[in-house]
Amino acid sequence: MPNKILVVDADSASRGFIVQKLLGQNNEVIEAGSGKEGLILAWRDRPELIIADPTMTDLRGEDFAKKLKNDARTAQVPLIALSSDSNPERIKACLKMGFNEYITKSGQAVPLLMSTIQRLLELDENAMKQGGKLIVFLSAKGGTGTSSLCANLALNLADVEPSARVAVADFVLPIGSIAPIVGYDGSVNIVHVADQLHRIVSAQSSLNQLPEMRDWKFNLLAGSPDPEMSNLLKVEHMWDIVTSLKQAYDYVLIDIGRSLSKITLPLIQHADLVTLLISTDTSTLSLTKILLDYLKNKGVQEDSIYTILNRAAGLEGLSKAEAQSKLGITINATIPYLNTNLAFANSQHQPFTSKFPHDTAGVIFREIAKDMVGKREKLAVT
Repeated sequence: MPNKILVVDADSASRGFIVQKLLGQNNEVIEAGSGKEGLILAWRDRPELIIADPTMTDLRGEDFAKKLKNDARTAQVPLIALSSDSNPERIKACLKMGFNEYITKSGQAVPLLMSTIQRLLELDENAMKQGGKLIVFLSAKGGTGTSSLCANLALNLADVEPSARVAVADFVLPIGSIAPIVGYDGSVNIVHVADQLHRIVSAQSSLNQLPEMRDWKFNLLAGSPDPEMSNLLKVEHMWDIVTSLKQAYDYVLIDIGRSLSKITLPLIQHADLVTLLISTDTSTLSLTKILLDYLKNKGVQEDSIYTILNRAAGLEGLSKAEAQSKLGITINATIPYLNTNLAFANSQHQPFTSKFPHDTAGVIFREIAKDMVGKREKLAVT
């Protein structure tokens, strides 16, 4: 059944362009050229989603949103701002008054808009809890070993739960980082799969039978192999990929690196567990504090964040206790300084525990995997 979407924009050319794009996606579209007309249509026709340019001629966009959110008929209707006004203060004001998302008109606006519509209309909390468990790996700054630990902890998770199907998806842009670690050079990657999703059966089959990394005990959806190809990524299909992966696998680990964006933020918000990699240098800790405050403001619960301290750069920096005090959170696990061993294992495309079976860090990897599973199960109960 088509979704009913209201488009409110005083610019008839811009409005017509968006309307045609929405009709091309088999939506039912109604349109208005002013804020007051938009309110009338919203309350009369009850759209399932509203797209509005807040630079209205007859109403302030903020007031438009407030009126919609204060009326029982439209209080729960998702509201997207699509505007050429990129002023940060305007964006902040619109989001505060009730817009769910604010998208600036640009060359990437349409695919981002389509992805946002899909997420707001189709991916509620219950939908995202169906299927396998979603674990997102991220960091506030590069160089913390996020991709290396994602791959190695996926292997240890598979060891902890040998009957589980485990998939790793590389959402790091513009260049994926998991494939070089595990030694995969095939053609199946996120850009390829997103492009094939219009052929539903073929795409779902591909996701159910992702390339198997035998030494690593998981299936891999590789990232974009180069920046040029990443520009071809159909971001509107990202959520189809995530939901299909969750249907096919018991655990889906997604590496987003430090690529925090409108695409990856919803992944964090809907994840069963968010694995945050940090290091003890002051610059990384400062950025991590900013990231944690941002996630808190976006509704991400502290209990859903699993923090790993990785001394990737050496023994210098603050102590664990000092890092915890600065961040205001408990650090769940600590990876000791591995010197060049982890980098060497990566260069050989081998798991750390296979390359260095007698290193005590291997035991720590396994214990972290067990602890992550335990925390995820505890969160599921509560």
